Amino acid sequence: MAAKLLATVNAAAQPLELERSAPGAPWVLAGAPAAEVEQTAPGIYNVVHKGRSYKALVIKHDPEAGTVRLRIGAHCHTVRLADDRSRLMQVLGIDRGTRAMASELKAPMPGLVLKVLVQDGETVKKDDPLLVLEAMKMENVIKSTGDGVVKKAHVQAGAAVEKGQLLLSFEK
Repeated sequence: MAAKLLATVNAAAQPLELERSAPGAPWVLAGAPAAEVEQTAPGIYNVVHKGRSYKALVIKHDPEAGTVRLRIGAHCHTVRLADDRSRLMQVLGIDRGTRAMASELKAPMPGLVLKVLVQDGETVKKDDPLLVLEAMKMENVIKSTGDGVVKKAHVQAGAAVEKGQLLLSFEK
C-alpha cells in the first residue's frame, strides 16, 4: 500500500496528494511521473520535471509546523505537508497554539464515541482530554483547545456520530 501525504501550496484551498510506493522512494504527485531531484548543495536542489530544469532553494524548514519555504526560480512558495494523522489534528484544532475555547465541539469525521471523559458543568483547562473518538481504525483523544466549562455533553459512549455532529457545548 502506498504512503500518502497532502501538500498545501501557498495556503491553496485544495491540497495536492503525494504518494510513494516504498519507505525510501521519493514522494510524487499522485498519478504523475516522478521528477528527477538531485541535491547539489545543502538546501539546494536541481529538479528536472517534464524536460524542464528548475533550481529549488530551501529557505526555511519548520518540522514542528510541517512547513517548508522554497524559492523556485524567482517565486517563493510555502508548502505545508500533512499525513492523515496531522490533518486530523488540524481539523480538531489540536495543532493550534493557545486560542480561545470554542463554544461547540463537532465531530471532525464519522466515528464511534468510545468514552466521554467530561460531565456537564465540569471545568476544563487547555489540553484536558474531553472524549475518545474512534475513526479510521484509530483511537483519537480529543482535547480542549482552551479553558472553559462544559455546558452539555450531547453524546454518550457507544454512540455512532457523523461528521459535523455536535459532541459537546461549552459556556463562554
